[in-house]
Order: sequence, then structure tokens, then C-alpha cells
Amino acid sequence: MRTKKGRILHSKGRKLPFNGEDMGPPVDYAAELAAALRREMERRRVAAKTVMRWTGASERTVKAWLSGISVPSGERLIALMRHSDEVFVTVLRLSARLDGECAGHLDDVRRHLAAASTSLEKARSWLK
Repeated sequence: MRTKKGRILHSKGRKLPFNGEDMGPPVDYAAELAAALRREMERRRVAAKTVMRWTGASERTVKAWLSGISVPSGERLIALMRHSDEVFVTVLRLSARLDGECAGHLDDVRRHLAAASTSLEKARSWLK
């Protein structure tokens, strides 16, 4: 059997030969995502039913995600990332697209936006 790049996969094998690219240490994706979902649920006080609404997944599926038994499919992962900052940052970190310094910036931006919103509300009340 040939792969896309023309490398041969042995008919009884399941892994391609090492091609020299260092992928870094293996990541327990399911455990990392489960931890992110649990942090989001604690932080925002959302229940599994809220996660079900976000993704359209069943309760059993969401509980499997929370326990790290399974992971969401692509569409459901995107829905989780849309609604959960914890999941969003975790996926970026696992993909090596976000360093620890940038992760804290999201919280800073959220605080600045909240302060700006409060200032706007105060200014609106003064104009009345």
C-alpha cells in the first residue's frame, strides 16, 4: 500500500518508517482536552448539558470527553473552541502555535474589554 508521498507501508504494518521529523514528545490529547473542559465548566459554572448544546453531542459522549475516554470530532472540536477559551488555548498550545506567555494575554484582553465596557456604561449614564 502506498501513502500520499509515495512511501511504502508494509501490508502487515501500521506505522510508517521514521522520516527524520521530530514531532516532540507524545501528547495525551484526550487527557489534555478533558482537563480543559473541566476547567471551563468550573470557571463558568456550566454543566454537561451546556456542552451538549454547544456541540450537539449526547450526554454520554460529553461525559466520555470529560473523563478523557474519547475526543470530539473536528466539527464538535471547532464548536467547543468557539464557546470555550480553555479548549481554544489548549488546542493552540498542543499544536505548538501558542506559548505560555500568549495564553495569559487572552485573560488580559478580557479584563480590558470588561473595563472598557464598564467605562462606556458610566459615560452613557452621565450623558442622560
